[in-house]
Amino acid sequence: MKPLQQINKWLAITIFALFSNLIVAGNSLAAGLLTPVNAQFSSLEIRQHDVSVIIEDGYAITTVEQVFSNPHAQDLEAIYSFPVPQKGAVAEFTVWIDGKPVTGEVLEKQQARELYETEKAAGRDAGLMEKDEYKTFDMKVYPVRAGQDTRLRFVYLQPAHVDTGIGRYVYPLEEGGVDEQKLSFWTANESVKETFNFNLELKSAYPVEALRLPSQPQAIITQANAGEWKANLSTASTSQLEEGMTQSNGNQPAFKLDQDIVVYWRHQAGLPGSVDMITYKPEGSSKGTFMLTLTPGDDLKPVTEGRDWIFVLDISGSMNGKYATLVDGVQRALTKMKPDDRFRVVLFNSNARELTNGYVNATPEMIKYYSDALLQVSPSDGTNLYAGLKTGLRSIDADRTSAIVLVTDGVANVGETRQKQFIKLLKTKDIRLFTFIMGNSANTPMLQTLTDESNGFATSVSNSDDIVGKILEATSKVTHQSLHGVDLSIKGVKTSELTPNKISSLYRGQQLIVFGHYWGDGVADIRLTGKISGEKKDYSTQVEFPASSRLHPELERLWAYASIEDMMTEIRNFDEGADLKQAVTDLAIEHGLVTDYTAMVVVRDEVFDSQGIKRQNKQRLETEKQAQQQRASQAATSNRVDSQQPMFKSSRPSHSGSGSFDSWFLTLLPLLLLIGQFRSRVVGTK
Repeated sequence: MKPLQQINKWLAITIFALFSNLIVAGNSLAAGLLTPVNAQFSSLEIRQHDVSVIIEDGYAITTVEQVFSNPHAQDLEAIYSFPVPQKGAVAEFTVWIDGKPVTGEVLEKQQARELYETEKAAGRDAGLMEKDEYKTFDMKVYPVRAGQDTRLRFVYLQPAHVDTGIGRYVYPLEEGGVDEQKLSFWTANESVKETFNFNLELKSAYPVEALRLPSQPQAIITQANAGEWKANLSTASTSQLEEGMTQSNGNQPAFKLDQDIVVYWRHQAGLPGSVDMITYKPEGSSKGTFMLTLTPGDDLKPVTEGRDWIFVLDISGSMNGKYATLVDGVQRALTKMKPDDRFRVVLFNSNARELTNGYVNATPEMIKYYSDALLQVSPSDGTNLYAGLKTGLRSIDADRTSAIVLVTDGVANVGETRQKQFIKLLKTKDIRLFTFIMGNSANTPMLQTLTDESNGFATSVSNSDDIVGKILEATSKVTHQSLHGVDLSIKGVKTSELTPNKISSLYRGQQLIVFGHYWGDGVADIRLTGKISGEKKDYSTQVEFPASSRLHPELERLWAYASIEDMMTEIRNFDEGADLKQAVTDLAIEHGLVTDYTAMVVVRDEVFDSQGIKRQNKQRLETEKQAQQQRASQAATSNRVDSQQPMFKSSRPSHSGSGSFDSWFLTLLPLLLLIGQFRSRVVGTK
């Protein structure tokens, strides 16, 4: 082997091993098979874990197939848990019964539980998928026969956002370590005994210059053309990193489901701002569903005047394993400040305290002093998020533009925890809230709501993220103007039930994705309005809604899930109402979605028949799979609908020139070493 190849191979091994040691905090669960702490039998085994991801036309479809094995002499129940993907709508849960796949149907949660338990008590095959609020999806399968295997499949859909020219997909595997009740009762077996495969296919009508898995250097990436890329990560590619990296039994190394898989792709620089639209409207149907994606041009200018920044940082015990990433992000944010900026630092766990004594000028000396002070902090205790925000809101200078940067894993469990009280607190000050959500299982719905109420923005950060890239993404937003008071109107074609129902603000590089229904067909006038620094801005174009289209039936589920999120926000803000709860339940059952109030149950076909349960989800899945097969046979096609009358006059923003995407990965090595050194000092290495 050539010396340079040896160095590159050693570098890949080093990064892979370092990430493997850093990612998981000592007591946190990962995605995997759950076993009660005091179980009589040792845990079941995951033999195979196969993931297939297709990203095209503005959304992603993730399909996961797993094989569970029971090495014991007694039939057992398998309970598999994985973190809720961001805006992920579960569309399918299938269990193989008598060698044949049986697809689940969505029922009201209690009804689904009772049916599952009845079949389980009778010793018959059954499966159940439930959502544990914002934290996890939990699947139960019974029985996993003694000495035999059980196969299952689940599929979920989610919009695929692009921000400042960078797309990002996360396959969530790190459980956030925030559910103390689950941590105290369950242990998780996250090891895949035999084979793990992760295959991602990206199809984009806009040219893609690069695709990266920043924390997975062993991934195999191939490019078919400017808009079609593939990535593969498997136990085979992992074992190729180092000859001899095998288990003691001589097999290839087990893959652990304890590290998020994050995929980035970068669009070509200089692409125009655009309006893209896809629709679904079967022949003969009066109503169609659409997804409208607006990608504004780069006309938001940099902010020149000094600002006040209040950093409100979570140092609770659940931040163990995430705190090093937090500190590094804050340090980088401080170095991006201008000399006439000022900052305060507020820390909170069970209580809140200010690290700084009032505002501090963002000089190099002060940045270094307080960066060093943050390094001396050890996460511990509970999460009094309300106290942290309340302390941060003190001493706001009305004569200066101010913003709060909140960094948390987002589970308030001490002090005030009611969402409506948080909203009331934020309304006492005219200030923007910028939220960085650390890890999975955070209370993302609440944090997103608070951010929207303050006209700020929220971004999720994984331990497997390219931290440099996330900082670049965030910096371009807080250092540039934003479009506030945003309103979108569609006239000329009847539309209704648009979601989100409140847009608030758009920041540099941010896309606006809107779902809705339409009736009829024809040309519609689309208008986006708002204000930049008090000056009114108006963008408009014309787009054509088709009389029929059959390529994207998944839009109906995506619209329903987005609408349910809006309703759930209202429930959390104003307490649960029977009418709104029923509306969520009805919409979820109609569109086959697992929610807080519904679950997906799998039983034998004859049981579905005897219970009078219609196979609505089975029929919907057949329609979706036919469309997916048709799309798979086609090249990526453009969905841009404003080419004749561009809505935005300038090119969309990108990171090119301000930090090369390719250089991010090279920058990652010293960052990893820094995190490794710091983590050994603060939380101890495993």
